[in-house]
Amino acid sequence: MSPRIPRAGATRLATVTALVAAGLAATAAGATGNAGRDDAPRELARAAADDTTQIVMVKAPTVEDRNEVIGLGLDVTEHADRRGIEVVLHDAEDAQTLRDAGFTWRVTVKDLEALTKKNAKADRAYAASVADSGLPSGRTSYRQYADYLSDMEQLASDYPSLTRPLTLANKTVLGEDIRGIEVTVDADNVKDGKPTFLLMGAHHAREWPSAEHTMEFAFDLLQSYTAGDARARDLLSRSRVILVPVVNVDGFKISRTAAPLGNFSVFDYEMKRKNCSISANTPAQYTTGSCDNNLAGRLRGTDLNRNYPGFWGGGGASTNWSNDTYRGDAPGSEPESDAVRKLISERAVTVMISNHTYSNLVLRPPAIASTGFAIDEPELKALGDAMASKNDYVSQASYQLYDTSGSTEDWSYWITGGFGYTFEIGDEGFHPAYEEAVVGEYLGQAPADGAGLGGNREAYWLATEAAADRDLHSVITGTAPAKHTVSVTKTVTSETSPVIQTNGTVGEPLLYTDKLRTDYTSEGGRFDFDVNPSTRPLVMGRYGREAQGPPQAPITLVNPVGVPAVGGSEYVTFEVQGMPAVDNGWLDVSIDWPATADPEAQDWDFFLYGPDGEPVGSGATLANPEVITIPDPQPGTYTLEANNYAGGTAEYDWSGTVAFRSPDGPTGTKEAWLLSCADKRGNVLATREVIVDRGEAVDVGNACKRNKE
Repeated sequence: MSPRIPRAGATRLATVTALVAAGLAATAAGATGNAGRDDAPRELARAAADDTTQIVMVKAPTVEDRNEVIGLGLDVTEHADRRGIEVVLHDAEDAQTLRDAGFTWRVTVKDLEALTKKNAKADRAYAASVADSGLPSGRTSYRQYADYLSDMEQLASDYPSLTRPLTLANKTVLGEDIRGIEVTVDADNVKDGKPTFLLMGAHHAREWPSAEHTMEFAFDLLQSYTAGDARARDLLSRSRVILVPVVNVDGFKISRTAAPLGNFSVFDYEMKRKNCSISANTPAQYTTGSCDNNLAGRLRGTDLNRNYPGFWGGGGASTNWSNDTYRGDAPGSEPESDAVRKLISERAVTVMISNHTYSNLVLRPPAIASTGFAIDEPELKALGDAMASKNDYVSQASYQLYDTSGSTEDWSYWITGGFGYTFEIGDEGFHPAYEEAVVGEYLGQAPADGAGLGGNREAYWLATEAAADRDLHSVITGTAPAKHTVSVTKTVTSETSPVIQTNGTVGEPLLYTDKLRTDYTSEGGRFDFDVNPSTRPLVMGRYGREAQGPPQAPITLVNPVGVPAVGGSEYVTFEVQGMPAVDNGWLDVSIDWPATADPEAQDWDFFLYGPDGEPVGSGATLANPEVITIPDPQPGTYTLEANNYAGGTAEYDWSGTVAFRSPDGPTGTKEAWLLSCADKRGNVLATREVIVDRGEAVDVGNACKRNKE
């Protein structure tokens, strides 16, 4: 029987309904928007509309609801929480689309253009009245792209031994270099065996604060080190930080130089999100003109954060060339995403953060619900929570917001084992007032929500500490002669998601290949070589860990006296215990009621809220019993809402239990690094396989001892 999502109209998308029955609802909902309308996208049809542009928060309390909103083909801002998701309404047609799908909303921005003008005015006033912002750079306004280049050049000049200018392997679609800077002691020695923290900004062109925060941390690192800060001196002596402020160079330059309209319309190039590629699926009439002056406006291009090959082609990315979340023509097809992929593949990136705006979130893998929790969920969550404590953001797995296939951190984590996160900076707009979005959020000062906690600068310092923490990656030790290079390599082939087609059907996964390599050049004698674990999380199975205690005893839920009227709700609470008394790997709430021949005649819906009052799960289908399953439930008081959706009476009242299960044990197979040693001429002297787990150090002895003939 097909699930029914509550509080929605009868006009659900047929494609979604069909895929729900196949167990693929979350996958389809994020990818089918605008299917079949490539010849005349709604965005282009409404280009001349003069309606006031608004931002609304659509009521969408479940992941499935939020995935469905994305699938409607509207202009989704990606600002979301566990209650709903924000959408730009350009005109009455957009509003009707939401109504037809059964959604309701509240207006958060009545006039987007007016708000944009207000923020621009505030920026001018702030820059005119403040000589030094307190940021490490002292800036008081958003940078142009040339400012990033000059700042990186200046830092390289001022701190020559601590910096190394970096140019990524690929040029952009329009032939631009993607520039960055490396910061560490003796920075030119890239084969020093140190673990790396990679911080990036502006995968999405219009998200200006993401680049600002990345650049400011480069200033912060260097100024702190030269000022004698003990933390900076320690971390930069044993780890490396790579900063790439602007990944999407082409799109960012257009966004920063465009005449601002502020209304998110087709030709509002300041709001360009994607890169400048032209999809093979683009109709001929939209392929002419330049990236900043063409008939499709800002809609041409690929969303770089949907283009990475890890789980590419699944939910949360559009198959439509004109959609802002278009995934690209193939996994890893874009030169910019491929350049980042190459960088991560050849460095020991043990922690990565991709900065975005906006939502006040710290997101961790997995980005798609169907993958299940990561094998390293406890460690990933602990670091995410720690960073969120410094900026007052919500820390959660990315899929808990909505599905996002092809994201940066999902590929990097599942393939390399390096921890990956997305920061959604700020809570209002893609480039709101500089004083709040950059100064306040970075430093942890008012008017930012996290004032007084340390801000994103402290979150980035925690990420740097985690990158250097050998309990969170792996170490190979041994001996090697001076000027000999010890390398670990691996060539692996992986699958994308089952690929959603433009017509909404689901095809087979595609295969893609990664070549991972990290080098260390010996100074002679003993060495410590920091690497990621030899086994990729992708092949270790999904989430699993060893139980640290027994599961909690079952609980019988006490149904409150009486029955709420149809449409009404009643509530019951229960307590979940934690360590050291119990180790609950899974929580299962099962609720049933007397069955009838027509399941729609008597139907209860159930919603579960965690100790913080936020929704953590729901059972709102036509199933009887309804079952809600929560992995790793946090200890505290949980509240179950029982909604009398249809026909609930004393005769058909509900009863329920809460059961607990131990965590699943780790599964999957182990992989080895191929460790080799080459002399200074590049002649390979020795090879061997090395298996090293996270938190483990393996001594290989003489790494350059010649193989037996």
